[in-house]
Amino acid sequence: MTCLPRTVELAVAGNEASDLLPVRAPEVLAAYGARRAFWTVLDEGPVEDCLALLVERPDGGWSTHHLPMDAGAETGRTEDGEALARHDGWVYVFGSHFGSKRGPLRPRRAFVARFREADAAAPLPRLHVVRNQFRLHRAANDALLAAGFGIVAAGERVRHRFIAATRDRGTARAKTWVGRLAEDDLPINLEAAACTPTGNVLLGLRFPVTGRGEPILLEVAGLAGMFDRRSWPRVVGAYALTGVTRPGELTGFRALSARDDGGYDAVVGSIDALGKRSVLLDDHPAGGDVTSRHVRFHGPPDGAAGGPLAGELVADLGPLHNVEGLTEMDGARYYVTDEDHRVALLITPA
Repeated sequence: MTCLPRTVELAVAGNEASDLLPVRAPEVLAAYGARRAFWTVLDEGPVEDCLALLVERPDGGWSTHHLPMDAGAETGRTEDGEALARHDGWVYVFGSHFGSKRGPLRPRRAFVARFREADAAAPLPRLHVVRNQFRLHRAANDALLAAGFGIVAAGERVRHRFIAATRDRGTARAKTWVGRLAEDDLPINLEAAACTPTGNVLLGLRFPVTGRGEPILLEVAGLAGMFDRRSWPRVVGAYALTGVTRPGELTGFRALSARDDGGYDAVVGSIDALGKRSVLLDDHPAGGDVTSRHVRFHGPPDGAAGGPLAGELVADLGPLHNVEGLTEMDGARYYVTDEDHRVALLITPA
C-alpha cells in the first residue's frame, strides 16, 4: 500500500467479520445516528444471528451494532455466511456452500438470504432464507465444466473428503439432494458477491480456480425468483480474472464490491488459511501462502456467456492474508480483516 492505513479496532458479538457493504438506506443511517455505516456478516452461527453494522458517528468515532433478525421456519438451520450484495433495496447474504477445512460439504452452508435494508431500522427485521440443497453447487459445476478455460484438477483427498464423503452421508440419511452431487465434482467455496446493474449477481469463488491459478467469477441470474419459489438461480456465465495471479500461485476471491462507475473492486488471496489442517492446501500447497491484494476490473459485457476478464492491481495488502471485505467511499478505501474475536477496519486514502 502507498501509505499506512488507519486501523479501527472493533468487536461485535465475540466474532470475526466477513465482507463490507455500505449502508444506503437513510432510515438505517438515521436510526443509528451514523455519518456512514457498513454491513458485515459474522461467519460463526446461523445467519439470523450474524448480521452487524459498523457505524461511524458524526464525531468520527466508531461503534458496532449486532442486529439479530427473524428467520421464521429457517431459524437455526444455516451457518457460515460469507458474502453480501445489494439490489433493488434488498441486501442479500450468501452462505459459503462449502464445508469445514477437512470436509465434507455442509447443506446448512448452501443458502441465500435477504432482507429489506430499510426494515433494519426497526427491531428484529424479517430475514427471508432459502436453502438450495446443492442446486447452486450443481449449476456451478456444470458451468465450470462447460467453461472455455481449464479448471484446476482436484486432488484425491479433496474429492474424497468433500464430494464422496458428502454423497455417502446423504445416501445414509436418504437425502434428496444426493443426486445433485457427481463424483467428479469440485467443492465450491463462495466468498464474494456483488450485484450487476441488471440484477444478476457475480459470485467470487475462493475455490476452485483455473488451471493457471486464476480466480473465477460466476454470473448468476434469477436470484429473486427462488424467494417465492418461482424458479432456481441459473449460472449464465463463468469468467477467469486474468492478470492478478503471480506465477506459481493459486489465487481465489476473498471479497467483491460494485463501484459507482460500473466496475468492480475485489480482494484476491489464498484458497484457504494456513495452519488449519486444510485438505485443499494438502492437495494444492501453492494456494496457501498468498497475501491479499486489492484489484479492479470492468464487469462482463451484456450478453457475455463467459471468458477472461482483465484485472489490474490497485494495492498490495501484504503481509496480510485475511482481508475479507472492501469498499471505496467518500475518498477513502475501507478494508475489513477476518480474525478471531476481533474486527479490524483498515482505512486509507483512495
